[in-house]
Amino acid sequence: MTSYRPAAVAGRFYPDNARELNAMIKRFLVDAESSIGESDCNPGATDSRSLRAIIAPHAGYIYSGEVAASAYARLTPVRKSIKRVVLVGPAHHVRVDGLAISRVGLFRTPLGDVPLDQNILDELERLPQVNVNEEAHAPEHSLEVHLPFLQSLLGEFRLVPILVGRSSPEEVCDVLSHLWNLPDTLIVISSDLSHFHSYDEARRIDTETCRLIESRQEEQLHGKQACGYLGIAGLLQIARENKLHVHLMDFRNSGDTSGDRDRVVGYASFVVTEPKGDTSKTPTAIPRFDAESRRILLDVAAFAINHELQNQRTSSVDIAAFPKHLQVERASFVTLRTDGKLRGCMGTLSSIQPLVADVAANAHAAAFRDPRFPPLNADEFSRLWIQVSVLSPATPIDFEDERDLLNRIRPGRDGLILRFGNRRGTLLPSVWENIPNRQDFLRALKQKAGLEEAFWSEEIQLDRYTTESFSTE
Repeated sequence: MTSYRPAAVAGRFYPDNARELNAMIKRFLVDAESSIGESDCNPGATDSRSLRAIIAPHAGYIYSGEVAASAYARLTPVRKSIKRVVLVGPAHHVRVDGLAISRVGLFRTPLGDVPLDQNILDELERLPQVNVNEEAHAPEHSLEVHLPFLQSLLGEFRLVPILVGRSSPEEVCDVLSHLWNLPDTLIVISSDLSHFHSYDEARRIDTETCRLIESRQEEQLHGKQACGYLGIAGLLQIARENKLHVHLMDFRNSGDTSGDRDRVVGYASFVVTEPKGDTSKTPTAIPRFDAESRRILLDVAAFAINHELQNQRTSSVDIAAFPKHLQVERASFVTLRTDGKLRGCMGTLSSIQPLVADVAANAHAAAFRDPRFPPLNADEFSRLWIQVSVLSPATPIDFEDERDLLNRIRPGRDGLILRFGNRRGTLLPSVWENIPNRQDFLRALKQKAGLEEAFWSEEIQLDRYTTESFSTE
């Protein structure tokens, strides 16, 4: 029999009667839709490509239901395209180290059962900051209160429930990045704002918090501003990297909804969208690589190397013969190893040609033109391990000095490009496996660019990028 998590707060945070619950949610959504004006995130301007995530509160519906509905109403035009929801909220009741997922089969509410996406949870469980913690999920309201809204709007969907405990924005960002470009997927971040201040003080604090969220200044957020600040900050890192817009939909507190203004809790909702226009040309529109796409790119790399060994000439790539998403211009690196030792690594840092052509060219260069190694020979080919890393577009890092830069680097996630004058060097995110310390990583990057480890100048420029990497067995 499939295990399930029963509703823990039905009858307290929201009605436990399905008919009453449906009526309440419908009323919230109708009111929210009637207040939508002409903006970048109105239903007429929002499509399945532009709306990427929402942030919404998790208090009892009589306090925050209308605020949450102001974000959920924006899903109406795209609800048929959403098949999976990644729901991230803070753990309130049980101590959690890192991020906690659930592995039950279903989450149950008065509106029915929501199945969990077990394949995605399998992936997440392999990440070092993720663990299974059913004890934390059992009493938690921060995820549960969102489910009736999602059930009412989406009907059938699969859920990826994540609770954030003693963690960091970088760890949350890393988890979200693994899921960001999954097709038909919505990210929902659950958070209330300030707690138990006077009405006027809460308005002052929450106004500043909303400003920080809209301007994607996640480094200034902390737990006294929003209980789910780690989830918000992780999402905002991705939004800033991908130049996404964060729009405030509604902002109130319990003094506005319950009447008691002595000790109030703040609530706000936001939607995260891509800029209007042809989003198919933006980095976030490029899909995550499935198993077949990975196999194709690894085969392309292997063929480019073997063709040179067999024919002593470079192979040509028939671009049109490959799936369209592999014809998009992307930058890549190809890393080669034999017997566990590095045998070559070459790549590009900017998108200058179709991805399949870039992978073929870099595989050939890694095998035969890496100046650190002699050209690969035929005897080595059968022992060759190949890794393809596809790069995201690089974005500049703003920093005041070297210390500030070190605080902004995200270990395990960032690939870095250093530029100083005519010198340039890069280290892929995979290098963090061997150099886990920020300062040591930056020193190695300076050396790669031909600079002394202790060198620093205000003219140094740093860009960051991420990779999706996959390899032969």
